[in-house]
Amino acid sequence: MFKTFITSFQIKNAYRVNSIIYSIRQFPFIKKILPSHLYKNKVLKTIGNIGNIIIELYSIFIAKALYIGLCVFFMSTLYNTNIADTFIHIFLILTLIGGVINTYMFNPTKEKYYAMILMNMDARQYTLSNYSYMMLKILIGNLPTIIIFGSMSDVPMWLCLLLLFLVMMVKSIVNAYTLKYYQYKHIVRNENQLSSLLWGIVAVLLAICYGLPYIEMTISTEGFIAIFLICFVLFIPSIKIIYSFKDYQKLYKQILIPKNVYIVENQTSSAAIKQQVAKYIEIDTRLTSNKHGFAYFHELFVKRHRKILVGTIKKQSIIIVGIFIILSVVISVNKDIRENINGLLLVNLPYFLFVMYVLNRGPILTQAMFMNCDHSMLTFRIYRTPKVILGLFKERLKTLIFINLIPAFIIAIGLMFLLYLSGGTEDVINYILLFVSIVSMSVFFSVHYLVLYYLLQPYNINTEMKSSTYSVIQFCTYFVCYFMLGQKMPLYSFGIFVTVFSILYCFISLILVYNMAPKTFKIRN
Repeated sequence: MFKTFITSFQIKNAYRVNSIIYSIRQFPFIKKILPSHLYKNKVLKTIGNIGNIIIELYSIFIAKALYIGLCVFFMSTLYNTNIADTFIHIFLILTLIGGVINTYMFNPTKEKYYAMILMNMDARQYTLSNYSYMMLKILIGNLPTIIIFGSMSDVPMWLCLLLLFLVMMVKSIVNAYTLKYYQYKHIVRNENQLSSLLWGIVAVLLAICYGLPYIEMTISTEGFIAIFLICFVLFIPSIKIIYSFKDYQKLYKQILIPKNVYIVENQTSSAAIKQQVAKYIEIDTRLTSNKHGFAYFHELFVKRHRKILVGTIKKQSIIIVGIFIILSVVISVNKDIRENINGLLLVNLPYFLFVMYVLNRGPILTQAMFMNCDHSMLTFRIYRTPKVILGLFKERLKTLIFINLIPAFIIAIGLMFLLYLSGGTEDVINYILLFVSIVSMSVFFSVHYLVLYYLLQPYNINTEMKSSTYSVIQFCTYFVCYFMLGQKMPLYSFGIFVTVFSILYCFISLILVYNMAPKTFKIRN
């Protein structure tokens, strides 16, 4: 079994290393320096192996630290309940959710497909060896994180250790149940395609997880111990079921089919994206415009895609208004929440960087631009002239900023109202900075995504994403915004910083577009 694990690890390592090298070659200028035959180069292989080690360490330690730190510890501090009880409550419920949606065993990955289907490795040995490794990763990776954040939450050490083993037990119980279900029904669950019932269960558990502490209710220590003992009793036979199961080969032949393994690629393939985007295009010959030149061309595009652009914005706006109405009522009747909201608004403005990132329509709009406009128009030389590129860029930027500003204005005004309703602030400039900061974030993301599109244009003629640089910058943008969720800064300091940064970023980005877009805005090879 150990030999099987080593072979499977080598397969996964080779796949990751080649993927890393491929991504490196997609950066500007590097592809010309590093031809394709250098995949065999020992230096590049070493770099790839180092990258693979970093990825593995990230999955073992950093990812788990971020998860427990943000989803459990940080959320525990937001309630008026006992922080230790809340920490245990949230961790327990999230562990149950993880048992449903993240089991490893029934996740049809490429590595499993290559090993068990293409290379015909022993399915039982492959599964059990890698499952044992996954359990070891859970224990090693969660141990320091749970102890650190548990101690910060005043959770006794012995309870921290119980939480650690609970994760392993829940996953084993769910996997054993699924194997038994397969034995009787010959139906295997695909972790990437959960049923509506399971998603409903997840939604209910999330409501229990974060909703009950809001009304000052949590699972008691005694309740947690009772659940732990039940899991422990079920864990012992579950391990026996997992390690004695004989039909792993048949099971994986059923689940490891191409449409399951490549589900992400299928969902994001050019054909699927085109089909999805086409549903929202209005093909109406009566749609016209009174404008001229680039403005005329762009206005027709906007009118035909208004379902994508305006439709979602309307839904966002309605939801946002509803949230502010609910918060206003809650603040009016609950003094404690009123004080908490006031304090949060004065120090938690960085949180809204992630909110504005999520609400921004830049990625959707630029994708629609390429799929239904630039994909065809860039084949014409006149469309690639500086005058046309820059003229159309101006029109698109105005539209994108206007669309994103609609929910931004609602949020900005709503936050000002909540600040006033929750007790206000002595410094009037805080109200101004609150409004200006939200607007600045919205404009920043509008400019950011459109500038990235024009400077890096990531798609090829088949509308496939071919720019690693574009993907890396998108990931970095997400990471920074996600990181800011846990940061606290005075409203005055962060407001001035984000406003000045947005202005400088937009100014520099627009200069780059005006100077470089005529050379970079083209279809990739």
